[in-house]
Amino acid sequence: MNLLEEDQPTDLEQLVGFSRRGFIGAGALCGAALFLGGGLLSRSALAASVSAASSQLLGFDSINTATGDSISLPPGYRSSVLISWGQPLHADGPAFDPSGKGTASAQEVQFGDNNDGMSLFAFPDDPNRALMAINNEYTNYRYLYPHGGMPTSLEEVRKAQASEGVSVIEIERKGTGWQFVQSSPFNRRIHGNTPIRLSGPAAGHALLRTPADNTGTRVLGTFQNCANGKTPWGTYLTCEENFTDCFGSTDHKQSFNAAQKRYGAVGASKEINWHPHDPRFDMATNPNELNRHGWVVEIDPFDPQSTPVKRTALGRFKHENAALAQTRDGRAVVYMGDDERGEFIYKFISRDKIDHADPKANRDLLDHGTLYVARFDDGDKNPDRPKGQGLWVELSHGKNGLDASNQITSQAEVLINARLAGSIVNATRMDRPEWIVVSPKDGQVYCTLTNNAKRGEDGQPVGGPNPREKNVYGQILRWKAHKGDHGADSFDWDLFVVAGNPVVHAGQPKGGSANITPHNMFNSPDGMGFDEAGRLWILTDGDASNSGDFAGMGNNQMLCADPDSGEIRRFMVGPVGCEVTGISFSPDQKTLFVGIQHPGENGGSTFPEHLPNGKPRSSVMAISREDGGIVGT
Repeated sequence: MNLLEEDQPTDLEQLVGFSRRGFIGAGALCGAALFLGGGLLSRSALAASVSAASSQLLGFDSINTATGDSISLPPGYRSSVLISWGQPLHADGPAFDPSGKGTASAQEVQFGDNNDGMSLFAFPDDPNRALMAINNEYTNYRYLYPHGGMPTSLEEVRKAQASEGVSVIEIERKGTGWQFVQSSPFNRRIHGNTPIRLSGPAAGHALLRTPADNTGTRVLGTFQNCANGKTPWGTYLTCEENFTDCFGSTDHKQSFNAAQKRYGAVGASKEINWHPHDPRFDMATNPNELNRHGWVVEIDPFDPQSTPVKRTALGRFKHENAALAQTRDGRAVVYMGDDERGEFIYKFISRDKIDHADPKANRDLLDHGTLYVARFDDGDKNPDRPKGQGLWVELSHGKNGLDASNQITSQAEVLINARLAGSIVNATRMDRPEWIVVSPKDGQVYCTLTNNAKRGEDGQPVGGPNPREKNVYGQILRWKAHKGDHGADSFDWDLFVVAGNPVVHAGQPKGGSANITPHNMFNSPDGMGFDEAGRLWILTDGDASNSGDFAGMGNNQMLCADPDSGEIRRFMVGPVGCEVTGISFSPDQKTLFVGIQHPGENGGSTFPEHLPNGKPRSSVMAISREDGGIVGT
């Protein structure tokens, strides 16, 4: 995920700036009184227990920060590269060309760029084989093209589109390690020009129709794929995040309606610039193409011939990931965050129950159900880790103001413009909700609120789960469904950790909660994952300048937390300029797979090959203990 600059307006802020009066529900967002959290986060007795490193769940010592171009791990651990950007998925495919002269058709059969979220799917009859579905979020033009700049032709645009999407690969265990299986029949790329089906309540709606598809049911491509979800019936959910950045307009005088503005439609593409060469992304000629992206896409990794499906019932927004749970009566639940400052947290509940005996019976389960959005109270204003209560508000046509009084005529329109619907029902504007994960031990749900430099400004009051103004560090929100049932309309929330820098800002709100120490401090929590034992793994995508507010934090990192004690230890530090993102475990929990995205994003890296004058390559890493034990113990 690309970080928003402090002075860069979000889609909602741009819209409000254009016309407050014309914005549906804007008044509901801006009416709350603002307070500034002055006495936040005093040290508590918890700090002593944390520094004592008392957790029995965490079997390693916290490592130091680092600023080098390599992977840092605790003693007794090792890492190896599973696969890197540009590696051909089949033996007869073209090799990676570090010059940048490779073609779009070559990239379509190579591992994609900037890998992000991923899931492992074990073969039911062979413990030594598995498939991995891995997102490829975006691409770095400075390394993709020989000239290192914006695309100059349709061919170069197609190459960028081919770099994004999803890579499905087979891996196998040989000896004590896992390796990529080149030429496996399961290996495939799903990229920016792959045929995909639209399904669910919005499929076929006029807003999804284009001259190329007058049915509104067939779309080309998935791109800007951030994180992921794994269903109980064995399919992969990939989430389209910053899709609006891919669009622009050749008509410099073009005006946009309220819905388009709410999703960030602008005349000048945000550093991607596909629209001058590919008319599909030109809002002047194909305005509805924008509505065909920003969905959750379901993929069957075990059927290479299957067509991926965009599930419109889950709503359209900048999806970070999709976390699966189950109601007490057996229905599927999908938790989702909209990753932008001031956006919302959502929940979908399927109409029908999961059929655990027949996975194929769940093929269309995510097409029918109810979408909700979260509303949080102000909480108890605890100075360290506040807690409170929340409600799920239904986003169904005809309810809660989602009707003709607000120019909404169907459920399809609710889903296509889910952001507008969330604003109408006065959902809580959050500090960039990113990954959501569900504890395998107690069912509690965790959500990274990555940062929000504009918290405290108009329409984003300080309070509740967003307790600090100008929040540059982020926090991790946690909630428990009423009576432990994910189908409940209410929940209790608290903040598991408030990130900060207790060295630079000792005793201040920016110092972080009591479970943050000089030995584990971090900023911008992004990815997360649980292992089978219940350890919470935290991955960061923050400021790696190692200066100012971020002095002493080093490169981006992965930490491990004990959810019960609150203790957090640093487990891994990534190379220069990277985001640490994407996490999965082998079935025996002895190998941890983690993504290193965009090493050397701004130069200074040759990771992982470290060749003279070499290019950095985003990679999936396999981490294991040298003694063959379970990771984290």
